Amino acid sequence: MNTISATPAADLLESASAKVKRHVLPLFLIMFIANYIDRVNVGFVSSHLQTDLGIGAAAYGLGSGLFFIGYALFEVPSNVLMQKYGARAWLTRIMGTWGVVAAMMAFVQNETSFYVLRFLLGVAEAGFFPGVIYYFTQWLPQKERGKAIAIFLGGSAFASILSGPITGGLLSIRGLGLHGWQWMFLIEGGFSVILCGVSWMLLKSRISDAHWLSVDEQRALQNAIASEQAEREAATGGHIPAIKLLKDPQIVLFCFMYFAIQLTIYAATFWLPTIIRKMGGLTDFQVGLYNTIPWMIAIVAMYCFALLSARWRFQQAWVAVALVIAACGLFASTTGNAVLSFVAICFSAIGFKAASSLFWPIPQGYLDARVAAGVLALINSVGNLGGFFAPATFGYLQQHTGSVSGGLYGLGVASLIAAVAVFFTRNRRSDRTPDGHVAHQGAH
Repeated sequence: MNTISATPAADLLESASAKVKRHVLPLFLIMFIANYIDRVNVGFVSSHLQTDLGIGAAAYGLGSGLFFIGYALFEVPSNVLMQKYGARAWLTRIMGTWGVVAAMMAFVQNETSFYVLRFLLGVAEAGFFPGVIYYFTQWLPQKERGKAIAIFLGGSAFASILSGPITGGLLSIRGLGLHGWQWMFLIEGGFSVILCGVSWMLLKSRISDAHWLSVDEQRALQNAIASEQAEREAATGGHIPAIKLLKDPQIVLFCFMYFAIQLTIYAATFWLPTIIRKMGGLTDFQVGLYNTIPWMIAIVAMYCFALLSARWRFQQAWVAVALVIAACGLFASTTGNAVLSFVAICFSAIGFKAASSLFWPIPQGYLDARVAAGVLALINSVGNLGGFFAPATFGYLQQHTGSVSGGLYGLGVASLIAAVAVFFTRNRRSDRTPDGHVAHQGAH
């Protein structure tokens, strides 16, 4: 008998899962870092855009947020197309188009072109994040996904750490009649274009395509994932059409939860450099270095929360704790002192970044895998509208009141409401299906 075939099924599954994470996670992590930098690097050039192009705080906030309108409108169609064409082709396409648009940001001329390109960047990026999350549901069993997602989401924190010094350094480049902020957009967008070629060569769409897995490891993964799907079907009494799932109150609750989390994340992302500049006397590079501090803290917090939630499995409680921490930091950041506000945002980052990674296993465990891609995309697209409202509102407040304290209070309240709402979510479909029929209780 083949020695691999004689290996216990549990050992094969563990070995296969480890190989998947070793081969796939590094690539997705680098892609996410590039994605995140291209999305948020505009936060470092608000003062440059105002000086060179006359784009004020309100226009900057609106333009920053328009990204998420394009993202939301095209998120679900993008994921449906990924299921049709495969992860390899579609995720590579996403990366190439967003890299091109990100580089074109170097040629913004006025508020209108700023708005258009930010919207198109959202259209280009649509589908990347939920596409990767869905990819994990097709390649990893449930118990391995939480850790993989935490590592993947850590990419945003790493990107925030890297983007500060990198962007600060690129802003100092001059030549060929271009400003530093133009070189920054060209170089960071160009890197994403190059990276899409790498993803085409390394990424696989199906488990059966992974030559680095043995036949038995492929079978072990496929059987484990099929078994989890059968468990979901038992919990629902059969397949539920996607249109009925979209009427499910739980899906609405998931959308609200993620919306509240994203409100805070993107308010901090786009306006933290402005808060740092208020400390006075800092260069672009120094602002970038200070900007890394909250995200370095967030990486440690995300990892610690992932370990705690894996050991004491009450996902809703951990999400609630993280959101309360975020709210406390936001309330504390409304002090008039810029240094104390910065320290409070660092504390808040512990909560809102941990909540983001802790959230996703809840809807993942609830959804039928056959409609998971579309529904995860819906949750992500609606939730990411928080990325429109937060910077747009903060920009308006900054321009008309000279302060963003009102917005910070609002974010704190939203985090507390979400902390309560999370206890009304479920990890498994039970009781009733969206069409009102009693469902069978599945094993957990």
